Amino acid sequence: MKAAVWFRKSLVILVSVLTFGLVTPSDLAWLAEADSLKDTKKGIVEEEGLAYLPSQDSTELEEEFNREEFLSDILNKAEENAFMKFGDKINPKIGDEFKMVILPKMEEAITEMAAQFPDEKLRQLTITEQPSAGRAEKIFHIYDSNSGKDIIRFHVRQENPPLEGHWFDFHYHTYHDSFATHYNIGKIYWDKNTPPEWTSKQKLS
Repeated sequence: MKAAVWFRKSLVILVSVLTFGLVTPSDLAWLAEADSLKDTKKGIVEEEGLAYLPSQDSTELEEEFNREEFLSDILNKAEENAFMKFGDKINPKIGDEFKMVILPKMEEAITEMAAQFPDEKLRQLTITEQPSAGRAEKIFHIYDSNSGKDIIRFHVRQENPPLEGHWFDFHYHTYHDSFATHYNIGKIYWDKNTPPEWTSKQKLS
């Protein structure tokens, strides 16, 4: 910094001598001040530009996560999986009762689960695409798409207590206790006869 000042003073003296006083030190000072002001303005513009561009890029690149929309998509898929599992043979008989009694409690459990996760973790969760067929219990699982580990599992079990006929027992398990606890959602009565297998289709006549 001191060398720059010394060089500028030497340059002023040299110019004054060479021009025989036609260019005075005050003229040179005015020109230097103008150049300095121009550089300062240029620096401000560049700095503002640098400050603006990253924020614009981040706005364009960052996808805003909407928790309500995410939950709505999960709940819609959960309902789809349930009716897919019921199939054409079971759905006509229990579909309405499921929507009125079981589905609201299922949605409540999913909402409570989602409340345990911040947005950055919740957005990693997804739902399985296919329910289990036959006599298997799985309706759907919600899992972490990064690790592949289940978070909550929704199942329905076919039960036949003595002299009570056949029932569908809806319940869920969570990762908190390695899916050991059976959390009841509700039961729907079927009939005295054995129900069809899950995902069974009506035969076309």
